[in-house]
Amino acid sequence: MSKTRQTQATAAMLAIGDELLSGRTKDKNIGHFAEVMTLSGIDLKEVRIVADEEDAIVEAINALRARYDFVVTSGGIGPTHDDITADAVGTAFGLEVTEHPEAVELLETYYAGRDLDFTPARRRMTRTPVGATLIPNAVSKAPGFSVENVHVMAGVPNVFQAMLDALLPTLPAGAPLISKAIPCPYGEGDIGDPLRDIAKRHDGVSIGSYPRFAEGRYSTEIIIRSRDEAAIEAAATEVEAMLDSLASR
Repeated sequence: MSKTRQTQATAAMLAIGDELLSGRTKDKNIGHFAEVMTLSGIDLKEVRIVADEEDAIVEAINALRARYDFVVTSGGIGPTHDDITADAVGTAFGLEVTEHPEAVELLETYYAGRDLDFTPARRRMTRTPVGATLIPNAVSKAPGFSVENVHVMAGVPNVFQAMLDALLPTLPAGAPLISKAIPCPYGEGDIGDPLRDIAKRHDGVSIGSYPRFAEGRYSTEIIIRSRDEAAIEAAATEVEAMLDSLASR
């Protein structure tokens, strides 16, 4: 493993919601989070989707937070009875869940300004494990929260994105991942062996092949990724030479 890879922070994401698993809601947060992590130089290593079941959420949080530098969750922190993420995080950390005084003050002021009652359902959105810090929400004010290396955010995409924008400056960003695409007129069966040999010679570089089928013919797009531009170019030179060799046969 190269030194560059060893120093990169690692992340995982846990998406929570029965509606995701039923197909009723098409998740948009995973793709957005992956793109932001790539641009921030953080390695997103794992994504899980679990139902609105406390045991499943607790199990996933404990597994992911032990394995990666930080975990982001989406979903289950709203005002309804099935929004149980705060309670699950409390259970995972062995912490009591109570109303966060800053969140109460924030939402009390917000709803008063909109001439709306601060109902018990709305107060549910102030509940966090004891000792949590809040994640600002520029869209609808109800905050997310962080406990140690777990960051809990809303599932509504524009709210999730706003919370991630607020959280991002606190995360351990590194060198961004860059990539180069090389079109290949051959199928994976033709290039699999030589491409594997090239990948073995270039530590710290990821080489992926993505098959396509159009107009009755197979082709492949080869993507080379690294945080070192020179390493990408060195690998690309070998890949292009391999393609030239195949063309001359």
